[in-house]
Amino acid sequence: MTDVEEAHPAGLPDTGLPLSVSALNRLARGRLEATIPLLWVTGEVSNLVRAASGHQYFSLKDAQSAVRCVLFRGRAGGSEVALANGQQVDVRASATLYEPRGEFQLQVDSVRLAGLGARFAALEALRRQLLAEGALDSERKRPLPTMPRAVGIVTSPSGAAIRDLLRILGERMPGLRVILYPALVQGEAAPESIAQAIATASRRDEVDVLIVGRGGGSIEDLWAFNTERVARAILASGMPVVSAVGHETDTLLSDLVADLRAPTPTAAAALVCPDRRQSIARLEQMWRRLQREMNRRDETLTQGLDNLAARLLSPAQRIELQLQRLAHLRSRLGRRWLDDAAARMERAGAALTMLSPERVLERGYVWVSDAGGQLVRRAGDLATGDAVDLHFADGTLPVQVSGSRRSGAT
Repeated sequence: MTDVEEAHPAGLPDTGLPLSVSALNRLARGRLEATIPLLWVTGEVSNLVRAASGHQYFSLKDAQSAVRCVLFRGRAGGSEVALANGQQVDVRASATLYEPRGEFQLQVDSVRLAGLGARFAALEALRRQLLAEGALDSERKRPLPTMPRAVGIVTSPSGAAIRDLLRILGERMPGLRVILYPALVQGEAAPESIAQAIATASRRDEVDVLIVGRGGGSIEDLWAFNTERVARAILASGMPVVSAVGHETDTLLSDLVADLRAPTPTAAAALVCPDRRQSIARLEQMWRRLQREMNRRDETLTQGLDNLAARLLSPAQRIELQLQRLAHLRSRLGRRWLDDAAARMERAGAALTMLSPERVLERGYVWVSDAGGQLVRRAGDLATGDAVDLHFADGTLPVQVSGSRRSGAT
């Protein structure tokens, strides 16, 4: 950008200096994109050109005006409408300016056939009403049965969906009872036909879960599943309902009110019916786990019995054990009696020792024996000239009585 161009930044008043064409187009593009939001525009397709790049260029016109439009390749791939000249469409687009040529154009985000705008507005009002009623609350959803005895299908008997459903159900659970409740799934009569089929399944009460759906198609083809009649029938169903319409881009009303949404009929079959092979594998795994647990319990119980058996004695063994204990106690009692007796003897011996004559003689006493060795107790037992022995602690002294002094004599 030159110095002159830089004198006119966006948002500032004109200073009288000229702008370059590029600066003008850039300013116009910025103002357009900032001012006009993403919106829906309706008109007739004309001058359609599909470039080698994959982009599509066309005009959108009405009786008085026309506007250039571009649908880039990344957006065109996700559109459900194949553009054609003369087609009445609604486009969601943002306004912009193609700067190299200064052309006003719409960059298209999505395309739908004209007239769906009113339908979508009514659909949104219905969705809000059901939301306010609590019909879309997750707490209202019912769980699917783990092992259904019978599966019901509401769909066209001639469509691709029923073939896919029967094939997958047969592969996953051979012999499973499947009941078809035929219905129209496209056109003006489709909503009432689908609702009546759901009511019939509820009244007959012969299946555990109900699949309601069809294969893919344009939003116009699928519109029956956006109607209040079908939504109310699903809500009133006596069994859990899986909505299985073959589409990925939009969420239909049947998806919102059903107990579970499946993106395709094939996916619905896998959701409502367990795979027999997987079930057998799980049962085998559970059996092996049960066997291991039983073996572990058996080993634990056997070990416990062995411990109890080791502690359990026969009457003879108990008597023998009691005899051994008695002998042991007797032996202990005998040792105790002997120890007590020895102590008593020791104490008696000590007392005798203290009272022995030798101990008396050691204290300075003597004792006298006559010639015959008899103890002389009194002086009157001896006469003058008698021979006696005086016994001292350290020996005996023989003496002869020369006389006597009686006690008390002067």
